[in-house]
Amino acid sequence: MRVFSVVLSLFLVGCKPAPEPEQMVQRDPAWLDARSAQQALAAKELTSEQLVRHYLQQIAEHNTQGHQLRAITDINHAAIAQAQQLDKERAAGQLRSSLHGLPVVLKANIATADAMPTTAGALALKGHLTPSDAQLVAQLRAAGAVILAKTNLSEWANFRGENSASGWSALGGQTRNPHLLSHTPCGSSSGSAVAVAADLALLAVGTETDGSIMCPAAINGIVGIKPTRGAVSGEGIIPIASAQDIAGPMARRVYDAALLLEAMLTPAARQQIPASLTAAALQPANSGKVLLVRAFDEREPAFVDILDKTALLLRAAGIEVIESSDWSLPSALYQAEFQVLLYEFARELPQWLTAYEVPASVNTLQKIIAFNQARGQEALGFFGQEYLEQAAAIDLVEAQADYQQALQQSRALAETALNAYLQHGFSAIILPSYGPAWPIDHINGDRFNFGTSTAAAVAGYPSITLPGGVKDHLPLGLSVVGLPWSEPELLRYAALLEQQLAAYQRPRFVAAAE
Repeated sequence: MRVFSVVLSLFLVGCKPAPEPEQMVQRDPAWLDARSAQQALAAKELTSEQLVRHYLQQIAEHNTQGHQLRAITDINHAAIAQAQQLDKERAAGQLRSSLHGLPVVLKANIATADAMPTTAGALALKGHLTPSDAQLVAQLRAAGAVILAKTNLSEWANFRGENSASGWSALGGQTRNPHLLSHTPCGSSSGSAVAVAADLALLAVGTETDGSIMCPAAINGIVGIKPTRGAVSGEGIIPIASAQDIAGPMARRVYDAALLLEAMLTPAARQQIPASLTAAALQPANSGKVLLVRAFDEREPAFVDILDKTALLLRAAGIEVIESSDWSLPSALYQAEFQVLLYEFARELPQWLTAYEVPASVNTLQKIIAFNQARGQEALGFFGQEYLEQAAAIDLVEAQADYQQALQQSRALAETALNAYLQHGFSAIILPSYGPAWPIDHINGDRFNFGTSTAAAVAGYPSITLPGGVKDHLPLGLSVVGLPWSEPELLRYAALLEQQLAAYQRPRFVAAAE
């Protein structure tokens, strides 16, 4: 791991800074939000190159050294040159979009046609370079984003085996929560969340099947958006299941996440969401009716005060609030969801491995399982590969009818739970995202308190998590869930909560519980 830091330091030293314009007023890039960065770039107080150098320096100091966050797996060695080119375009008055010149990091399961491997953190895919960008990456490049680095994740997006620890992969090691370094960052978009939370990055892209954006965003005290199903292209992302997989933005502020999502939307999604997402993020809600879920007050008492404040501020803003302690999903939903994920993983992962030209020695589930068995602890670490083995054993033809039934059942149950409110006068559902972070445990694996991402994940409805409060250094998030394509409305609610709760806190990098 030390090699990573040394190579990055040499890279920073070896890249000659572009000449700075005379009389340029310097802006400290540390802890900037994206809107402030936009303004500083426009005012010539900052360059894209300076932003990129700042984050590369932070990575060099705290990824494998310093706080040892292990959020980043690979850096883009062309990032400084790309930033310099974007600065030249800006100086010539040629802005590609509102994202022009802003650095973005990507989860390591998203394909990029550059020198950064796409691996899902798996030893079997070590060093694998894909022949083309994922569609969302092509859109970000076209929008003028600088693809800065790839981020660590729960290996195979936490779909390898039982008793895993979120944020661990064979290639990236264990990502750590910057608020309390002994505790989980959750996952599977662990590195994306930690990079943003710890100021190793301005903006990040994560992916979610169920909770993989919402949980790490909430537990690391940042904003995460899981968009409506189909709002962002999944082409080029190492899959679990297309029924639920989707990429989304992760950022420190609601506006920042909206800015990144706007550049990621497919053309079809832009037709469904004609309103500006960034404009919505600057217009806090002042009307509507929401359900405020109080079902977890006893399980996590820290939410009592948070939700009391939330109810007061919503009502003060002119929003009707109905509070309810009734929130549960049937066990049949979780069972059907897992059946769908296994089947689609067995069907879709081999397709990605072939399309993105993975070497023949590891281009099937069976070959990856055999590779892991042969390499033992080096590949598997401290837990197994039961999900890979179960998926490999599926006969896709024989199991198709059961899969279709499970898909219909899971979606129907999830939609019923949400539509009971969202199709009967409620603009949104607001509820705790996840319980607080737990200690990293490489013996027993993750110890979730509770999570509320499943209904929206399975139904394909949009959800946003944002900071709601803190318990003993550990952030607690609130989620806002709505009907498909209601992202602008949800952003307005999120903007109100962000403004009035003012719950965002920079991490303190506490080594152990005080």
